[in-house]
Order: sequence, then structure tokens, then C-alpha cells
Amino acid sequence: MKPFAGALAAVISCAGFAVATDCAAAADAAGSYTRPNGDKVKVSVDGGKLYCKIMAGSQPGFEMCHGMSKTGPDIWQGAEMKHPSMPGMMTFNGTVMIASGGLSIKGCAIGQSMCDSEDWKRN
Repeated sequence: MKPFAGALAAVISCAGFAVATDCAAAADAAGSYTRPNGDKVKVSVDGGKLYCKIMAGSQPGFEMCHGMSKTGPDIWQGAEMKHPSMPGMMTFNGTVMIASGGLSIKGCAIGQSMCDSEDWKRN
């Protein structure tokens, strides 16, 4: 009975998605990840938007991704990405992509001229 309840909860939480495959991809991104510096990050999808928050490590509670929109299969983008080593007022144009074994995160400033990226491993 528990597997059915979990599947039902996933369907209900993705009711805002127009296509079932979008929901499956969103569910694939949600979870716990480790940044290259060892930070533990929780990635969630709420209302079709992607959020990333540091749970343990350098700055617990720091939200790196805020309300990123799905722009393609396994891709979310938004202008509200932050980096814990930068001043809190700075935001970046960010891209989060599902990659083999985790997520690929990229943030850019001044258009696409100054970018940095890192890969997060799924826990």
C-alpha cells in the first residue's frame, strides 16, 4: 500500500504540469545532493518551480536557486540564483540540468560573459 500512496502523492504534487513526462522529470531533480565543497543541498520542486537550499555545510539555510522555471526536458532556468560566497544582494542567471548521477549547475553574470558551474552528486 505504501508504494501506491507515494505514487499518488507524486501525481497530486505534479497536478500543475501539463504533461506527465514533465512531472517525471521534475521528480527526478528533487532530492539530496552534495556540492564539490561538501555542502549538502536539498533540491525541491514546488508548483512547477525548482528550489535549492543548503541544509548542512558552509551556510545552512542559504537558498541557491529560487523558483527556477522548467524550460526544456530536465532543464530549469531563472534569474534568482545566488552563490554562498558572493554578497547576498547579487543574483545570477542560472541553469540547472539533470546530469548523470546528479545535477549540473551554472550561474552567469553580465549576460553570458562571466559564468561559473559545478556538478552536484546525488546522495
